[in-house]
Amino acid sequence: MSVSPPQTAKITIRPLYYRDIEAIKDLAQDNSLDNQQDGLASFKQDLQQVQRWYGLLKLLSWFPNPFQHDLGFYVAHKEVPQTSTTQLRGVIQVAPFNSSRSTWRVEQVLIKEDQSDLEFFSDPRGVASNLLRYCLEKIWEARTWVIEVNIHQKNIIALYRQNGFQPLAELSYWSLSPQLLEQLAHSEPDLPNLLPVSNADAHLLYQLDCVSMPPLLRQVFDRHTQDFKTNFPRALANKLKNWCGEIEMSRGYVFEPQRKAAIGYFELALSKNGNLPHKAKLTVHPAYTWLYPKLLTQMARIAQKYPLTPLELVSADYQHEREEYLEKLQAQRVEHTLLMSRSVWHKLKESKPEGIPLSEVFSGLHPVPRQPIPSPWLKVSHPGQNRNEPDKSGNQRSFTGEKPPESPENTENGGKNIEQ
Repeated sequence: MSVSPPQTAKITIRPLYYRDIEAIKDLAQDNSLDNQQDGLASFKQDLQQVQRWYGLLKLLSWFPNPFQHDLGFYVAHKEVPQTSTTQLRGVIQVAPFNSSRSTWRVEQVLIKEDQSDLEFFSDPRGVASNLLRYCLEKIWEARTWVIEVNIHQKNIIALYRQNGFQPLAELSYWSLSPQLLEQLAHSEPDLPNLLPVSNADAHLLYQLDCVSMPPLLRQVFDRHTQDFKTNFPRALANKLKNWCGEIEMSRGYVFEPQRKAAIGYFELALSKNGNLPHKAKLTVHPAYTWLYPKLLTQMARIAQKYPLTPLELVSADYQHEREEYLEKLQAQRVEHTLLMSRSVWHKLKESKPEGIPLSEVFSGLHPVPRQPIPSPWLKVSHPGQNRNEPDKSGNQRSFTGEKPPESPENTENGGKNIEQ
């Protein structure tokens, strides 16, 4: 009696279907791979938007448009050959990082763990590694991938290192309390050249972004002027979010008239009802670090028009002046993350070369008959003979190879010899 070996479960990865959304919501309640503290909340908000506009987003994903990659979810299912049932095992969310889509970002990775599964985070055959490799192979536009993970989650960092990600920078998330914002709002910021942001200022913001980061990050992010412009469909969608949503945007930059350059920029995402904290993005020229107090004061004054809630700000490890100023303000460091990246080179499938007969190859190597071109004949001395060297008869030759004229002495001697 022969015993057949047990059938192993097969992992299948595919794009998101509408029927997967409820299972993903249940999976998000008990997750193991949340990259950031508020990353899971953002993931749930994106999932609600996908559930609401799934049909439209699916249609927009079929042709080039600004919303083509908003449906960037891929799910992993476990299939048992003897049964027709499938079980959701994991989900990954990815999105383009820049307008040229040369750099992509892994927004979130969630997996479902059972005690019966012999899977660990660093297992190259695990669900999380399969999801990462699927995106690395299938998305051909991406040349670089970035991901952000909490610096204290050693197992998750090991997972990404297993898949080729290397540390790029360390980021710190700071929280400014409402009392601290109120104190900052009392002072008057001296910013006479504070201007609103428009698409005409995209080249100024691009130059400021390039000079405010190290060369390695600039190469990985690969931003261009187009990244700082807002197209009409995206601007219309942002307007609708401001009117109907809970977030309102406010942007501005500081212009230096002598250098004709932008030296500071801020972007505020303000909560209208106070349920979420205010979030700020701040970029300052390295030579104008004295702008930090003034820009923070300006943001605090804008935040006073909305419900009192903390303001969250991000700083990188190469922005020492920003971190020193936030520590001086006694801001609270709420999270410390690690930014990781890896490059991807896709192999192109080359077609088999056509078998050309050898006779056809040699036919192109025959010499082509050409008519000789006549050229003037020059008298040149022998290459092995010196120009002023005497010839065999003992006479000197000139530069052109002709004999020099005979001197009168030689002529007289020659005449005497003839007479004798």
